[in-house]
Amino acid sequence: ADFDAKKKRKVAEIYQALNSDPINVAALRRMAISEGGLLTDEIRRKVWPKLLSVNTDDLPPLPAREELREDNKDFQQVLLDVRRSLRRFPPGMPDDQREGLQEELIDIILHVLQRNPQLHYYQGYHDIVVTFLLVVGDRLATALVEKLSTHHLRDFMDSTMDNTKHILNYLMPIIDQVNPEVHDFMQSAEVGTIFALSWLITWFGHVLSDFRHVVRLYDFFLACHPLMPIYFAAVIVLHREQEVLDCECDMASVHHLLSQIPQDLPYESLISKAGDLFVQFPPSELAKEAAQAAQAERTAASTFKDFELASVQQRPDTVLRQRFRERLRGEERLRGEERTKSILTKPRTNRFVKLAVMGLTVALGAAALAMVKSALEWAPKFQLQIFP
Repeated sequence: ADFDAKKKRKVAEIYQALNSDPINVAALRRMAISEGGLLTDEIRRKVWPKLLSVNTDDLPPLPAREELREDNKDFQQVLLDVRRSLRRFPPGMPDDQREGLQEELIDIILHVLQRNPQLHYYQGYHDIVVTFLLVVGDRLATALVEKLSTHHLRDFMDSTMDNTKHILNYLMPIIDQVNPEVHDFMQSAEVGTIFALSWLITWFGHVLSDFRHVVRLYDFFLACHPLMPIYFAAVIVLHREQEVLDCECDMASVHHLLSQIPQDLPYESLISKAGDLFVQFPPSELAKEAAQAAQAERTAASTFKDFELASVQQRPDTVLRQRFRERLRGEERLRGEERTKSILTKPRTNRFVKLAVMGLTVALGAAALAMVKSALEWAPKFQLQIFP
């Protein structure tokens, strides 16, 4: 009963903010972030446009389907992804209704891309769009997704994945601030941050099976800074501290553990924790470490060529293991010399992803090799490997 009373009070406050003149957007942001988020889809239909400052009075009509699909360079890829998106629709939805929504989903995506030629489709984008479609319907979803794509999702929609990698580079510095032990363990395992890629670029839509959790997170992300999803990713890793530290300290094991996201996360407490971390360690403060991480990654990319050659001749994971062993031997030697030094200074390493490929080849097959490194530029084909 107490919860119901709280909920009633919150609904009243939301409508009060919506009805004030001018609309109290700051209050709506607070409501979207605080416990329970926006509570119902009916409220989301009213509040989400306000959080994205989209005017719902004059939504442009959608162009004719044939027109959109004719000679559209993205049509085939979008079609494939949308066909594979069955589990993003409510279980028990009649087939014909779902198929109708899938067609609408394709139209929304193609429409946004057609109107914004600077945006590039990426795999996982449809996971975000379908969330909006299911909550607000196709016309409003088109307007919201277009706004989102030119703002929050802009970095994921470049022609290369450089900016996306840059955002992933914030993950380890956040973890480091809160829990150096987990950070150092992940560094030693050289797991990299690729496990969080599908979380980030789908706003967790692809990996969470319960739609209620997905829309709750969308309330939160829509009300916050575009980098909030990476803080939330960090909070999930930190929440799993014990599992991580109990894991074998090697890339394949840690990557496998982290990429399987638990479905029973305590969402409300994680959301408030992510909000706290954002305030405590704003992106501006982490930017330097994120840049160092990128630097370390670039050196890894420069070794990509010989990986590529080697992988043509034999199974890439054997090459990698051999590389890995050679490097470990080299590091053992260094470690002896450095132990004396480190007792005095104990530098915090920021080696980041030296060989973020090793576990991936095990998890995802050889194509992933190319994906993680400079070949990120050849996007859609390789991104496939990330999405089970």
